[in-house]
Amino acid sequence: MQDKIRVLVIDDEPLARELVKRYLTDNPGVEILGECENGFDALKAIQELKPDLLLLDIQMPRIDGFELLEVLDPHPEIIFTTAFDQYAIRAFEMNAVDYLLKPFSKARLEQALEKARVKIGTPAQGTPALIGKLQQQLDEEKKNLERVVTRLGSKITVIPVDKIHYLEAADDYVMIYSELGNHLKEKTMKYFEEHLPRGQFIRTHRSYIINISQVASLELYSKDSYIAIMKSGAKLKVSAEGYRRLKEKF
Repeated sequence: MQDKIRVLVIDDEPLARELVKRYLTDNPGVEILGECENGFDALKAIQELKPDLLLLDIQMPRIDGFELLEVLDPHPEIIFTTAFDQYAIRAFEMNAVDYLLKPFSKARLEQALEKARVKIGTPAQGTPALIGKLQQQLDEEKKNLERVVTRLGSKITVIPVDKIHYLEAADDYVMIYSELGNHLKEKTMKYFEEHLPRGQFIRTHRSYIINISQVASLELYSKDSYIAIMKSGAKLKVSAEGYRRLKEKF
């Protein structure tokens, strides 16, 4: 194990960050690399500073702690901090180092840091398992998506679902076509079919899921297949089953 744990504090509340830093300053086994107030700044800081440990708030504006982890690479160890205890079970199931419910004491933070010290340097027991369980947990939840977070290099894009025109299968990824441009996401079509609002998005083909509000017209392509003409001008294949689903909506 190394001498000092290199820590990055991520929280949108200034007072919460100050309290954590004050606690950490008294610990000779900790080096505070910096602080971030949102996930966008955090991604850049993680890439540049390569911390061993994140003290990560869950509920933050723009992108939350879970969404940050979804686009994060490399993956430091994680101690979640939040004022909302409904996230506790999910955090523990994700194999996080620890979960601190605000307001927490200095002694409670010290306990979490000791757990982190044991895990750091043993990746087989650490965050790769966390990330895998995170994505599995999120995928199993059948609630509707409100936004999709994508990453290209150090740039994070948040795409509201109502800005999405359609999605196309792309090997192990899905290409999202939207008002904000085209973005790859490492998810499956099945995931999006289950999580996008059913009244708004329809799986019209094994390769496409479309936002029905973006359909300009439907045209016969062959005996059993059709073409959806999108308002953007894109022409997308529609299977017989996809055509049946669309006709139910129009």
